[in-house]
Amino acid sequence: MVDISAKAVTAREATATGKVELSAEAVRALREGTAPKGDAVGVARLAGIQAAKKTPDLVPLAHPVALHGVEVNLDVVDDGVLIRATVRTADRTGIEMEALTCVSVAALAMVDMIKAVDKLAVITDVMVVAKSGGRSGDWTRS
Repeated sequence: MVDISAKAVTAREATATGKVELSAEAVRALREGTAPKGDAVGVARLAGIQAAKKTPDLVPLAHPVALHGVEVNLDVVDDGVLIRATVRTADRTGIEMEALTCVSVAALAMVDMIKAVDKLAVITDVMVVAKSGGRSGDWTRS
């Protein structure tokens, strides 16, 4: 693990996005609230938040970071679900991995919740789109 003890504590934020591509039937079930397992969007949102908190348990060299805020938005669109997560802290290291873990697990939970309707769901485009704070400063994907 990298030693971060000499780094300054700063406010940090990272945002990641991803998508779950779904069939029209699955999108309809999400919009109508008829997914067989229940509230797929709500469960996926909670799974993402829980995953962000567990990142150091899942990513071997990730530092434990006290998370001060996690926002997860899931938008049902015509071809699936767009996921956007923003994670905030005041700590010595970045939280990009927490944002990526949040989006990834929210997507996995969405697939689990809707697989009875759409066995061909695909998780795509998981990426960091912005970060701020720390020595390297602010960054936004163009």
